[in-house]
Amino acid sequence: MTSVNSCKSSSFFLKLSKAECVLVLITMVWGGTFLTVQHAMTVSGPMFFVGLRFAAAACIVGLFSLRSLRGLTLFELKAGVFIGTAIMLGYGLQTVGLQTIPSSQSAFITALYVPFVPLLQWLFMGKRPGLMPSIGIMLAFTGLMLLSGPSGATLDFSPGEIATLISTVAIAAEIILISTYAGQVDVRRVTVVQLAATSVLSFLMVVPTQEAIPDFSWLLLASALGLGAASAAIQVAMNWAQKSVSPTRATLIYAGEPVWAGLVGRIAGERLPALALLGGALIVAAVIVSELKTKGKGGEVVEADRLDETADSQR
Repeated sequence: MTSVNSCKSSSFFLKLSKAECVLVLITMVWGGTFLTVQHAMTVSGPMFFVGLRFAAAACIVGLFSLRSLRGLTLFELKAGVFIGTAIMLGYGLQTVGLQTIPSSQSAFITALYVPFVPLLQWLFMGKRPGLMPSIGIMLAFTGLMLLSGPSGATLDFSPGEIATLISTVAIAAEIILISTYAGQVDVRRVTVVQLAATSVLSFLMVVPTQEAIPDFSWLLLASALGLGAASAAIQVAMNWAQKSVSPTRATLIYAGEPVWAGLVGRIAGERLPALALLGGALIVAAVIVSELKTKGKGGEVVEADRLDETADSQR
């Protein structure tokens, strides 16, 4: 009986669709971008760098989407601008935080966007979170306390941690917006619009933040082009994959992002305290728990992420 269950468990992990395999690869790349951005902050301000990074991404995707852009509709333009605004806030504030906190810590805090998704759905869409998302939120809050502050187990946030924490709300909004629009728009057209909107809005933010325009450097150019290509791949993969992969399975894959970032950071010499590592582990657990489903009598599923219904209807 044990061997049968083991085979079933193994077959589950082997049965990854093409879209899910792409998301796994993208998550590995995504996790490695935190350290790259942190190094780029030594030669550029955050908003200018985000603008440059997404300008490169928009150009890369745009070159492969010239024909499809001719059919751009007003609805797709609006969807792209809304998603782009969320991306600008998410990546912009995350980059601000990376100026003062370790890349691995930034990645773990950023992972909070997963339990924040049901929280935002409750606040703005009236969809009350069920048991498992609620447990996930509590685990995330506990993990955040352990991860923040020099001594852990406090809510004494540094400015970098606050900026990163706020960025997770914007990233959660991005996930909800992408899931909302994914089945109603052309993926390539909206991806170009959202990347371009992110770039333009980020450059505009340079003025109110009084950010200095950086001098030319090869590190800045290489980082912007490399991360631009990564951002393009990430956005295309998310928009494409979320049409056929349920948000639950996609989120479980995304949960590996801070783990990859932590591994890259450790290789680069970053060392988080034991309490902070425990907090990071609790946040990853919160990501997974918040996407679990509970079963009632007879094994019937009585609770699930509401976004699953949207994803299933788009298959």
